[in-house]
Amino acid sequence: MSAVSLLSPESSLPGPLIVVEDEPLISRRLERILHSLGYTDDALIFSSTMAEARTYLAEQPVAMALIDLGLPDGSGIDLIRELRAADADVGILVISAWSTETAILAALRAGANGYLLKERDDLEVTLSIRSVLRGGAPIDPFMARRIIAELQPSASADAIKPAAEGVLSVRELQILRLVADGMTNREIAGELFISRYTVECHVKTVFRKLAVANRTKAVNEARTRGLLE
Repeated sequence: MSAVSLLSPESSLPGPLIVVEDEPLISRRLERILHSLGYTDDALIFSSTMAEARTYLAEQPVAMALIDLGLPDGSGIDLIRELRAADADVGILVISAWSTETAILAALRAGANGYLLKERDDLEVTLSIRSVLRGGAPIDPFMARRIIAELQPSASADAIKPAAEGVLSVRELQILRLVADGMTNREIAGELFISRYTVECHVKTVFRKLAVANRTKAVNEARTRGLLE
């Protein structure tokens, strides 16, 4: 059985489309974007875990998938691999906070058509989804630059080596310092003139890199490592 369009005959949007994302705010954001593209509720499936997604996919194939990598019960890369094995034509777009070369290359090797960071604004997310729908392969500009730098020859090999796991970027350190000052995500967004979604993505990445579960532990761990004064 192949995926069929659940949309009106005049629509060119393939369905059903599954969103595999465990963060409610991000899921609602993606739902709003997909509605703006013309998707109707009966053409959309939302799963917060790999188990939920697999249960649905066992009964009904999909035409497209938006997948996060960091899921509560496993890696989205495994789900990408399974989707690609089942259907060579399914469109798969990763929308994740993970920004390492290892993550993006693993996702692409597993069969993803494109990769976008969650911190991108609604327009960029919309354009990436449209690109995959048209057969394109959108790669987040930040990630593309890093991959190009990795592939290009350099006078110093050290200059293009990926950062060691657990080391925070300049922006992540900036946000962590504001977290240490007691600021909320909304206050940090206003201070740095970025969206709250972007702040949330950076905070989640900081948690992962420092292997902590909350803001207090992140600040304490960063101070222990000498990342914060």
